[in-house]
Amino acid sequence: MTEPLRVRGGRLAIVLTGLGLGGVQRTMLTLAGGLLERGVEVDLVVPRAEGPFLEAVPEGARLVALGSRLARLPWIRSRKRRRSLASTGALAAYLRGERPVLALAASHYVNLSLVWARRRAGVPVRVAISQRTALSRAIENAGFPFRRRPLLQAMVRRGYPMADAITAVSDGVAEDLARVSGIPRDSIATLPNPLRMEEVELGAAAPVPHPWLSDDAVPVCVALGRLAPQKDLPTLLRAMVQVRRRRPVRLLVLGEGRERARLEQMVEELDLAEDVALPGYVENPFAWLARARLFILSSSYEGLPGALVQALACGCPVVSTDCPSGPREILEEGKLGALVPVGDPTAMAGAIDAALETPPDRAPLRRRALDFAREPVVDAWLAWLEGVAA
Repeated sequence: MTEPLRVRGGRLAIVLTGLGLGGVQRTMLTLAGGLLERGVEVDLVVPRAEGPFLEAVPEGARLVALGSRLARLPWIRSRKRRRSLASTGALAAYLRGERPVLALAASHYVNLSLVWARRRAGVPVRVAISQRTALSRAIENAGFPFRRRPLLQAMVRRGYPMADAITAVSDGVAEDLARVSGIPRDSIATLPNPLRMEEVELGAAAPVPHPWLSDDAVPVCVALGRLAPQKDLPTLLRAMVQVRRRRPVRLLVLGEGRERARLEQMVEELDLAEDVALPGYVENPFAWLARARLFILSSSYEGLPGALVQALACGCPVVSTDCPSGPREILEEGKLGALVPVGDPTAMAGAIDAALETPPDRAPLRRRALDFAREPVVDAWLAWLEGVAA
């Protein structure tokens, strides 16, 4: 099955922004492990060989640190997008020297870096790129002048068509990319992220990780993800204020990020300190999700939220924003969990209250998660990659 990648004497290079915490890194490492098991030779190419996921690099993968001098500058190395763009020259040197059969990138700035690096290298390496989030929402960024990244759309329109193949993690992301970039929708494949179900089962059976999860008298909700503006956790905290007026409830927010100080201040200001905790990043979220009464996703935008799939795999009921993109597809138009408007704490509070009052059957949730199981998803990725490499 892997012959098209192997007979041409090369390797598959998976290019990432790094090995820091994040859903893209986790899922691409899972994909790399599945491809290695199928006999594909894999290089994991990163700006620096450091980060929390360094220990998660699958056995058999060759880790390549580009080591760009420009990417080491303090004001560049602190941001993923800057590191990726600053590593373009070093990535071109890697392509020129190693000549992988195919290079695959994931997330928009490293996608751009890869297509530019291939052009700069001037070598016949096939290039595939994967869009991980709704690009239109990434362009609309409050931290930039005029609340937009003014150059990102122009760079995508110019750079993405240079790739040999493009995939997206959900139909919503693919449709959004087609609108923003002008690339025909039928030339963008949809391939989801893989989830290791055996990891879910083992993790869910681990000891109780927090004392609140041993107290059945008060329901515990869990949120999971980076503490970043995209996750819109302030809306969730405001929703919890309303829910607490009607019933006892607790919230555990699992994750780490630059919004921690702001969120901790909000918890104090909203008088939630007794019932809301931020334990930080956890290696095994499944032990928490398996014992939670409810999982809540409050994001303003996503791609295919892995935390939502992880919750379903644990049989945990969910409430999610109807954000672009992914939750509506995962939850089958709301059949498997409530979908609420983005940024609406009152609607979210109502959905949380209803889910706690009348919990759904957990069996359909687990069945839906099987659609994202690693084995069939990796097989689909491999078939697509073989087509690109041929």
